[in-house]
Amino acid sequence: MEKLSYKLLEESGYDGFLLKDAPEKVLQFGEGNFLRAFVDYFIDVMNEKADFNGKVVLCQPIEQGLSDMINDQEGLYTLFLRGQENGQKVNKKRVISSVSRCLNPYKEYDKFIECVKNPDIRFIVSNTTEAGIAYDPACKLDDKPASSFPGKLTQLLYERFQNKLPGFIILSCELIDRNGDELLKCVKKYIEQWELSDEFLSFVENENVFCSTLVDRIVPGYPRAEAESICEELGYKDNLIDTAEVFGAWVIEGPASIEDEFPAKKAELPIIVVDNVDPYKKRKVRILNGAHTSMIMGAFLAGQDIVRDCMKDEVIKGYMNKALYSEIIPVLKGLEKKDLEDFAAAVSDRFANPFIDHELLSISLNSCSKWKARVMPTVLEYFEQKKELPKVLTFSFAAFLEFYHQGFEKRDGALVAKRGDKEFLIKDDEWVLDEFLSLKDADAKTLAKTVIENEKMWGSALKDLTGFEDKVTEDLLLIREKGMYEAMKEVQGE
Repeated sequence: MEKLSYKLLEESGYDGFLLKDAPEKVLQFGEGNFLRAFVDYFIDVMNEKADFNGKVVLCQPIEQGLSDMINDQEGLYTLFLRGQENGQKVNKKRVISSVSRCLNPYKEYDKFIECVKNPDIRFIVSNTTEAGIAYDPACKLDDKPASSFPGKLTQLLYERFQNKLPGFIILSCELIDRNGDELLKCVKKYIEQWELSDEFLSFVENENVFCSTLVDRIVPGYPRAEAESICEELGYKDNLIDTAEVFGAWVIEGPASIEDEFPAKKAELPIIVVDNVDPYKKRKVRILNGAHTSMIMGAFLAGQDIVRDCMKDEVIKGYMNKALYSEIIPVLKGLEKKDLEDFAAAVSDRFANPFIDHELLSISLNSCSKWKARVMPTVLEYFEQKKELPKVLTFSFAAFLEFYHQGFEKRDGALVAKRGDKEFLIKDDEWVLDEFLSLKDADAKTLAKTVIENEKMWGSALKDLTGFEDKVTEDLLLIREKGMYEAMKEVQGE
């Protein structure tokens, strides 16, 4: 089978959008599945619908990567967007032609540096994992290249400055809070360490825009199990097939003028430029992540294994919807109610995605810290605003306790538990597991009281919350009397 190439597509009569030649306008740190299914897809659509007319040159952030494979296919790859929209199954494919080439700066340092001498390059995009935005004092200006991503970026910015070219719009996509701000902090540390000029510091701060952004799309990536049959159907060999959910959202914090150069709105893409990304971050954490964390432990003990199947069960889906629409959304501030409800509706479609087997147990990893970050703030704000406890979210704490309380012994850094006659593993920080293991014989009242009063877990927030301990104890007793499924049904009807 012939490999994917422009020549093959042209000869086969491919009638989809292709942009073979265009100036390189974006330098992208990261060549993995996520950016290719997210940023490079969006740019491909902007090329088609908004005359962006720009290519992306990819750069491997580490020495081992996909550069050879990407260049071997002329930057082309097939992307499948699969999922559910408005209750309907969606499976659409697109050949992405926005990528020009991929550089390995560890082997092609001169080409890497040469990129920023190109005045057409205006954007720098990155997703170098959560650990990528980090200052490493071992990096030197004359390294070829610096080992850290911020070190490499500083080298590029210095080259740009020396060539008297305009700065960049820098779009950081790493999954850390205030990612753009953190990246700028690292760059400034290198400027100080490498004793670079005040003029260069002024260039970095005043002629470049470091945008903090929020990215949202699940990208399963290369479909290993299906790849051979997909290639047979496509009629060509593609070693870079990528898959992602249909939903995507990119919130960019920066000046509105970015939209003049990055025509996402004209291309009708789910990308917005705002003056503050934080309300959108809270929306994602409270609604998407909060729905997951408040539902999955109860759903697992009720007999479910995969998120999609939970959405087919009216009791569990109803439990999630009551949490979302009656408890989470009513206390969220900073965005319009319709925006929050539209996002929640998209969450339901995403959870029902027929193409992703999202296991409840994988989501349950580190649920102690997740409940604290994703659910507890809503519980506290709900009580503050309504002067009563949110029934479903309070129950979700009891479900969390009951889930962890199933652990009866420790093995390989996890608690071993049983659902019916089958074992499963509870994974969390070791001190959290030790605390629950010490309570394995505790009754409902003791379990609730001891965990709620654990200030290492929650500070004093939960023990000071009027009525919380009594209600959690009551919910634990309900779970043990009627079983998790019936308890989840009953808590909705109160």
